[in-house]
Amino acid sequence: MSVFGMVSAVAGFVKVRYLIDKAVVDNMVFRAHYRITSAILFLCCIIVTANNLIGDPIQCINDRGVPGHVINTYCWITYTFTLPHEQGKRIGTQVAHPGLGNDSQDKTYHSYYQWVPFMLFFQGVLFYMPHWIWKNWEQGKIRMVTEGMRGSMVGDKAEREHRQNRLVQYLIETMHMHNTYAFGYFFCEALNFINVVGNIFFTDKFLGGAFMTYGTDVVNFSNMNQENRTDPMVAVFPRVTKCTFHKFGPSGSIQKHDALCILALNILNEKIYIFLWFWFIILAVLSGLAICYSAAVVLMPSTRETILKRRFRFGAPNAVDTIIRKTQVGDFLVLHLLGQNTNQLVFGEILDEFVRRLNFGSNSNLPSAPSTLEMSPIYPEITKYKETET
Repeated sequence: MSVFGMVSAVAGFVKVRYLIDKAVVDNMVFRAHYRITSAILFLCCIIVTANNLIGDPIQCINDRGVPGHVINTYCWITYTFTLPHEQGKRIGTQVAHPGLGNDSQDKTYHSYYQWVPFMLFFQGVLFYMPHWIWKNWEQGKIRMVTEGMRGSMVGDKAEREHRQNRLVQYLIETMHMHNTYAFGYFFCEALNFINVVGNIFFTDKFLGGAFMTYGTDVVNFSNMNQENRTDPMVAVFPRVTKCTFHKFGPSGSIQKHDALCILALNILNEKIYIFLWFWFIILAVLSGLAICYSAAVVLMPSTRETILKRRFRFGAPNAVDTIIRKTQVGDFLVLHLLGQNTNQLVFGEILDEFVRRLNFGSNSNLPSAPSTLEMSPIYPEITKYKETET
């Protein structure tokens, strides 16, 4: 399969769905984890396995005592090494390549490169897992209850009001029954934060402790004088390394064959990991802010009040106060997700009707809306969900 074909297969992670097609049950930071980050990692996995971009990932030269294909395979499946004390020396006069020289000193072994595609793929799966958990926990509740009302206001006004009344009746009958639902959402948000921070340390361990300061080292390198600077990317992802192959000679003695190996794959690896360093840091900060926002929603009723007034433009003071006083966190999360999936005017009408029924209850002279049992022809799973919650 061509590189373009494989990339096209990954493009499905970054897609824009029209609101009428699928309900939105998370926020932008949440989607940045399972859509953008997973797509980036899977795309990088494809790039580093596409040999037609760089040719053979490793090519070694030796004294011809060992066939080329043998030394290439051996050095790829075992390891190569560089000499840290030879880093920073002048190329062409002091050393032939950065990190190469006499073997009688400490060595830094490089055996990560054959695992890079597997690592990137595994990380992509890790970033998708919280979404998968939340999707199974959520079970399409918001999609079912907003069926026919997502997107712009279309259709007959009487039909729209009929659907709104049934939705409000569902909200009234399931009051205080959504806290488990909300717990699942906040739990998966926390998983996103733990996952991105864990991946930073996981990648650092994978690269031998070089990832934590990799981005700052590269930034500092770009600001240094060109004659005196040492590229940190070459130290972490060397382009030329050494490899030692031992075999028995004609008389049975052990012969040592040194080889210089060109790791063409590292020209891609160094760019991929410098991008991932910055992206993981940005994503970790955004995920931390998202958790702080969710904590404020849970712990501070004033935050919920601000969301209703500022985001959803629901400005009737008494109505907002009624919603804050009489609903719990789970109820508010459902209302919040309903607001994300319906037209602002429609959502305002839903909240107005919801507040009236909270205030007047069964003693209201308002026309009664059909029960959730009567909603089953359009929302077949709502009755099932209610029975499960009970």
